[in-house]
Amino acid sequence: MEFIDYYKVLGIDKTASEEDIKKAYRKLARKLHPDLNPNDKEAHKKFQAINEANEVLSDPEKRKKYDQYGKDWQHADQFEQQRQQQRHQQSQYSGGQHFGEDDDRDFSSFFESMFGGSGSRSRQTKFRGQDYNAELKLGLTDAMVTHQQTLTVNGKNVRITIPAGIENGQVIKLKGYGAPGVNGGPAGDLYITFVIAPHPHFKRMGNDLYTNATIDLYTALLGGETTIDTLNGKVKLKVNPETQYGTKIRLKGKGFPVYKKEGEAGDLFVTYDIKLPTHLTEKEKTLFTELSQLK
Repeated sequence: MEFIDYYKVLGIDKTASEEDIKKAYRKLARKLHPDLNPNDKEAHKKFQAINEANEVLSDPEKRKKYDQYGKDWQHADQFEQQRQQQRHQQSQYSGGQHFGEDDDRDFSSFFESMFGGSGSRSRQTKFRGQDYNAELKLGLTDAMVTHQQTLTVNGKNVRITIPAGIENGQVIKLKGYGAPGVNGGPAGDLYITFVIAPHPHFKRMGNDLYTNATIDLYTALLGGETTIDTLNGKVKLKVNPETQYGTKIRLKGKGFPVYKKEGEAGDLFVTYDIKLPTHLTEKEKTLFTELSQLK
C-alpha cells in the first residue's frame, strides 16, 4: 500500500491544530468540489483525497495511529496486540527475563501467523479483515430524501440507509462490513463513495440549488406571475414590472436538505431569462416601432 502524506494533501504541518485542519479542509473542499469541477477528473480525485485525509486527521485517535504507523495505521491495533503477546511469550521463554526494546520491535511472529506460521502463536493471533471500497451512484433527486438502497459487495447484499443531503464524492464507513477477520479477528470496514449525477436543470453548490426560469417579454415589462419547477414540485412566483434579463431571486429553504439535520435546507436561486417574441405580425411591428419612438 502506497504511503499518502495526509498532512501534505491538506497543505498543513504535522503540528497543525484541529482548527487548522478544519480550515484547510473547508478551503480545499470549496475549491475542489465536484459540482464546481464537473468535467475535471483530477479535481474529483483530489476531492476524494482531502476527504480521506480529513477523516483521519480530524479524529484524534486515528491521527495518533497515523503519526505512529504511517501507511499501516489501520493495523495499529494488531501491531500493538502482537507486540504485547510477543513480550509475554518472550518473558515465559526466558523465565521472566526482559529482552529490551530492540527485541520488542521484532515482528517476525506477526508475519509468520499471517502467512501460515506454525505453533501456538499462529493460533492465538487474531487479525482484522481487509477493508472494502464501493461506489454508489445516485440521481440528484435521490440524494434529496432519506431512503434505503441495497448494494452488492463481494457477492453479499448490504442494505443501507442513505441520509438526505449526501454530497457528491462523500465517503461513509460501515463498520464491520468488510472482509471477515482471521483467527476470530474483527471484520474490516466498508467505505462507500457516493457519486451523484449532474441534473439537467439544477446545479448544486453545497446546500443551495441554482436554476434558470424563462419569462416572456410582456411579463418582464409589465409584471405578473410565472410558475417554475423545483425538485419538490411547482412554485408560483410573482414577477415585478421591468424585470431585467439575468435578475436573480432567492427562495429561502427551497434548496437542498442539510445532511443529517432534519428540517433544514439551503436556498434555491432562480435566474430569469427573457424570451423575445418571434414571427411578429405587421401590427405588432408597428406597435413596437411606435414604442421605440416614444423612448
